[in-house]
Amino acid sequence: MAMVRREIRFLLNDDEMRLTEVGAGDTLLDFLRIGQRLTGTKEGCAEGDCGACTVLVGRLTDDGLRYEPVNACIRFLASLDGCHVVTVEHLRGANGGLHPVQRAMVDHHGSQCGFCTPGIVMALYALWMQTPRPSETEVEIALQGNLCRCTGYAPIVRAALAAADHGGPEGDILVTERASVTAGLKALHDGTRVEVARDGQRAILPADVDDFAAVYAAEPDATVVAGATDVGLWVTKSLRDIGPAIFIGHLDGLQRIEETADGLTIGAGVSYSQAEAALIGAFPHLREYWHRIAGWQVRNMGTIGGNIANGSPIGDVPPVLIALGARVVLRHGAVRRELPLEAFFLDYGKQDRAPGEFVETVAVPRPNPATLHSAWKISKRRDEDISSVAAGFAVTVADGTISDARIAFGGMAGVPKRAEAAETALIGAPFDAKSFARAAEALPQDFKPLSDWRASAEYRMRVAQNLFQRFWAEHGEAQQAELRRAEA
Repeated sequence: MAMVRREIRFLLNDDEMRLTEVGAGDTLLDFLRIGQRLTGTKEGCAEGDCGACTVLVGRLTDDGLRYEPVNACIRFLASLDGCHVVTVEHLRGANGGLHPVQRAMVDHHGSQCGFCTPGIVMALYALWMQTPRPSETEVEIALQGNLCRCTGYAPIVRAALAAADHGGPEGDILVTERASVTAGLKALHDGTRVEVARDGQRAILPADVDDFAAVYAAEPDATVVAGATDVGLWVTKSLRDIGPAIFIGHLDGLQRIEETADGLTIGAGVSYSQAEAALIGAFPHLREYWHRIAGWQVRNMGTIGGNIANGSPIGDVPPVLIALGARVVLRHGAVRRELPLEAFFLDYGKQDRAPGEFVETVAVPRPNPATLHSAWKISKRRDEDISSVAAGFAVTVADGTISDARIAFGGMAGVPKRAEAAETALIGAPFDAKSFARAAEALPQDFKPLSDWRASAEYRMRVAQNLFQRFWAEHGEAQQAELRRAEA
């Protein structure tokens, strides 16, 4: 039996917290507002969508202490063991005045009703810490997870661009006190399993990945919580009882990215933000797509493995990884098995995963240089919205002929799924517009999409078929020109 600690330990602004009564579904937002009376953090949507509850969470990584903006409304209190939580009340400038970000917001009239302002300030604070002189595009990406219904975003963007005029990060409290905070967080880590509960709702934090495998094998009905970007809504919207819950967001063993000549191996606990540099570096076509996944706060919390294990037919990650030929490693206790990612999804709400078995890693092979790639996300709102249709295309061309094709869609069926009839229509065909038109015509053999509030079945099919034309428009002309040069 592993050693067990019966309290959650973390830093909140300048104070150390030690909590023995913490339930599996207790949220950070409720703790801040009700328990600590830190009411600057607001509850807007309670689903990680509006950003009014944004706080910073600092955690120790191999590169040192790293702070990220997250949504307090869907961040569970139990997941904060060993972290530093920073709320808007902690911000201050020289001599206790306004912080540079706050000063810029005032000067540029970035706030009206003020309800969303603390969350916006915290997101811009995180950006200012990382990139004091951001571009307008970087500001827009940082604000994807913050909604404002009063000002429009122009004055907020102007404030973000001007914040460094009022001072740089070098004098900020999170910089000047980084060494002491780091030492404090290290002192809180003891390498033990943590188990706490409130009103019978148990929360378990395994000591390491092996301990997680043992705990989950022993309690296969437990809820596994990684980033909580989906599980959080089970609690805040559906009022579900998630206990006992096994929290794994702190496990370094699930947050590793290995780059080799063969490709990338990504731990299931790697967040979208952590994976961004490695994935875009290996697969540049994912750059725009990756920034369309949710908002910054959710990308800091949500994990690659969680998006896969959840099995949602509208998950953003599976279609593009299936097109890239990804494989998953599943683990139960000490036993591992590997299978193609597309084989993991069996039916709506059903995956090829036994009780107590979990996704441990995802392997993505490096592509053939002759393979052309595209990835698209179609949604009602450009930023921070759920996909109506998501697609990944990988088409290999040799001597003017399509030698291989992997095309996967999300939102078109009960699971993320390859378009096998469309692929068959392409393989062996000339690389030309007519071949892609025939592949689009074959798509109804692969999918019978449903209508819901996001899109009708007819819309989904039309969009998916049009993406074949879009692929040709993006890649065909360049390939044809290259072939003509080669023939000359």
